[in-house]
Amino acid sequence: MKKSTKRLASIAVGALLTAGALTACASGDTGGGDDGGDSAGAAKIGLLLPETKTTRYEAFDRPLFEAKVAELGDYEVLYSNADQDAAKQQQQAESALASGVSVLVLDPVDGAAAASIVNLANAQDVPVVSYDRLITGGELAYYISFDNEKVGELQGTALVEKLEADGKAEGGILMVNGSPTDGNATLFKEGAHSVIDESGLKVLAEYDTPDWSPDKAQEWVAGQISQYRDEIAGVYAANDGTAGGAIAALKAANVTPLPVVTGQDAELAAIQRIVAGDQYMTIYKAIKDEAELAAEIAVKLANGEEVTGDTDVDGTPATLLEPVVVTVDNILDTVVADGFYTVEDICTPEYADACAAAGIQ
Repeated sequence: MKKSTKRLASIAVGALLTAGALTACASGDTGGGDDGGDSAGAAKIGLLLPETKTTRYEAFDRPLFEAKVAELGDYEVLYSNADQDAAKQQQQAESALASGVSVLVLDPVDGAAAASIVNLANAQDVPVVSYDRLITGGELAYYISFDNEKVGELQGTALVEKLEADGKAEGGILMVNGSPTDGNATLFKEGAHSVIDESGLKVLAEYDTPDWSPDKAQEWVAGQISQYRDEIAGVYAANDGTAGGAIAALKAANVTPLPVVTGQDAELAAIQRIVAGDQYMTIYKAIKDEAELAAEIAVKLANGEEVTGDTDVDGTPATLLEPVVVTVDNILDTVVADGFYTVEDICTPEYADACAAAGIQ
């Protein structure tokens, strides 16, 4: 994929709000691709998300998107989750198109395979918004995501700087990358390598985690511990799920102290691991901004309006939001300040003492 022609300095989400009366809409949960709603006369918007192993999609992306669409007018959301199955997502897309959606918002299981969905939608004059992961084929109407190569750069930089501060600038690391079918995972890895390869760190072994599976990440890391145990100073984990799997393997093997572990997505469990000192950092992405902007773009496209981006990616108008590093030192200033979590969410009884020690209260 070509890099975007410019970096996004700021976003103007409000500029995309649809004018006119705002009324509530019904939202249809299609689950396996069936229409669960019955909003007579309402324009239909398809929302297809890729999987549930990453908690963000069901906990944040879907409800935030649906709430924003409801705010913007009388539209019905036909929702499906593909459970990391590209063939299932193809069927869900075909079902949504057969149901008469005016626009598809598609977060692909497999960015290349999803091109067939885009082509099918194009043939029916249904615009497609590529959401969070880039679809590499077909004529896209818009692309909304984060600067994914920068995500990897931030992860790599945090890992290198922490190990340098700990006096382990030439230590060994494991790289637990994301799914090989996710184009974003490729960008995370490229960004991380651009930093790590220039450092004194030694990559002991590297793994592309099928389906972003925490269990598979745990199994792989467990195998590496038996070979490299005392050499492991850090673990580059591409997201919080794989980080959790890596940490579980390290704890099961009684590795102490725990290596420096990265992550991404600011999952609640990861924030709690950071508070407890088990995970060093995560990447916070403003999913609310992403989901709401996707809803605004979808409504505009459903109404036949023209949309323009802040930048472009491979000739597609795009918005790339800015990722933020979260460590124990800025939890209050990031995920709590944005209302992503409350202190009460994070500081459950199990983490109360660690929260107090970190000044999170």
